[in-house]
Amino acid sequence: MVSRKQHVMPISGSSSVFKEDIFHGKVLFCTGGGSGICRGMTEAIMRHGANATIVGRKLDRLTQTAKELSQVTGRTCLPLQADVRSPSTLKEAVEKTLKEFGRIDFVICGAAGNFLAPIASLSENAFKTVIEIDTIGTFNTIKATLPSLRESKGAYIHVSATLHYHATPYQAHVSAAKAGVDALSAVLAIEEGPNGVRSNVIAPGPIAGTEGMDRLSLKNRDAVPAPTGRMGDIRDIENAAVFLFSDAATYITGQVLPVDGGSWHLLSAFVPYPDALLNPQDYRDKIKPRM
Repeated sequence: MVSRKQHVMPISGSSSVFKEDIFHGKVLFCTGGGSGICRGMTEAIMRHGANATIVGRKLDRLTQTAKELSQVTGRTCLPLQADVRSPSTLKEAVEKTLKEFGRIDFVICGAAGNFLAPIASLSENAFKTVIEIDTIGTFNTIKATLPSLRESKGAYIHVSATLHYHATPYQAHVSAAKAGVDALSAVLAIEEGPNGVRSNVIAPGPIAGTEGMDRLSLKNRDAVPAPTGRMGDIRDIENAAVFLFSDAATYITGQVLPVDGGSWHLLSAFVPYPDALLNPQDYRDKIKPRM
């Protein structure tokens, strides 16, 4: 009997699907936009006509990223230093954005922190830090930008995860944090829908070539399986963001969109279960730094 090979789903850039100018005159405010998935989403939104502000703690990296994004898109990208745990710095970033561009239409709440650690060795401070960055940082970003989005009848995208859909070992901290993000987005959609504001969540699965996946993967471990036959690509997340911010999604709010090739249904864990819990010393050299 001839063995069959799995079909691999193709990857398409947003420019092959959406018009180049659909976001002309719009402005994006993105936390965590200096690298990875959020940088990719920012570039995609800018390619379709928007200007953008990227916000983060490392101004040198933001400045370089903003320069690169402006060069490849022909739009303006403003780098601003702020910490999502500090409401005052976020409000200042919003004020500078309004002074530069006059409006904010889209917000991506993407600042996040993660690492591998079981509850038994997870410090109270480490747990608190992830909650502060992911959940409280999302709340702070909403509070700082909501008046502007009410005025522009804009939309939010919150970057979450699929880890809390089932129990994921070594990921209690981020599972709790992202569950909170999902809840915030749903309530925001209900409360602010009458004011013309939409709110949705993108929950990326394993995305190749990102800092997050590099932190969370084991050395020499095979790729996470997915029904689509491949790992996720940043362009997959970009396409979802362009769609959710576009006029094609005006009837979509309060939703969570997993962009993971269906992999969360396979209940994949980042570490071998239960061996990594019973004999953690055998896996310390396989888990990449930052644990």
